Amino acid sequence: MRKAGFGRGVLAATVLMALTTVAGLVPASRASAASPAGVTASPAAVTSVTPVVRELITVMAASYTTSYATFRAYNVSGTKKTLVFGPWTARVGYNGIARPGKKREGDGRTPSGTYGFSFFFGVDPPVKGFTFPFRHAYTYDYWDDDPASSRYNEWVNARTANPGRYPEPMHNVPAYNYAAVIAYNAARVRGLGSAIFLHVGTGSATAGCVSLPQSELLKILRWLRPADNPRITISG
Repeated sequence: MRKAGFGRGVLAATVLMALTTVAGLVPASRASAASPAGVTASPAAVTSVTPVVRELITVMAASYTTSYATFRAYNVSGTKKTLVFGPWTARVGYNGIARPGKKREGDGRTPSGTYGFSFFFGVDPPVKGFTFPFRHAYTYDYWDDDPASSRYNEWVNARTANPGRYPEPMHNVPAYNYAAVIAYNAARVRGLGSAIFLHVGTGSATAGCVSLPQSELLKILRWLRPADNPRITISG
């Protein structure tokens, strides 16, 4: 996936890790990276049994400092992977991809590792074919990215609760026309990073998310199935 001459053994280890990683996602009563309020979380987000991963996305950059990455999507059966989409060019954080365990709030880096998906959201109405829970983004919706806030790494309705200092507006066109919540830091550990999404590209690097052109993103969102326990593996 990344550097020229990237070893096959390293690639195989990365894929094997992705296929065997347990989601570790935490159900939440509010709209966090685990699940949106009032919407039933996908099976991948609530099961305590190791899920069988049948859909895998890889986002691989040539280095930890570039904001460009190669995006591929696979169907998985046992240890066999079949390419479904890609390779496509994706954008990641303006400061690249954080090394494992090094992601921090506001660092402009996309977290490395393997994660599930919690739910979809968007300013535009859901598209036919979506099977994940979908939440509409209104002008009063924000994502709390303030580590000092009790609602850190949660979706917050500003009409009823304080979304913290400098929250992320969810009614954001075109980036959030459509998006999927990557279940990074679902335990909401303060300072480890928040609001990590797979969303519509804007022609530039992201603040820590992964982005694709809208036409490509919609293909992915229609393809993703909660029952297939999809995972995304990000690496530099």
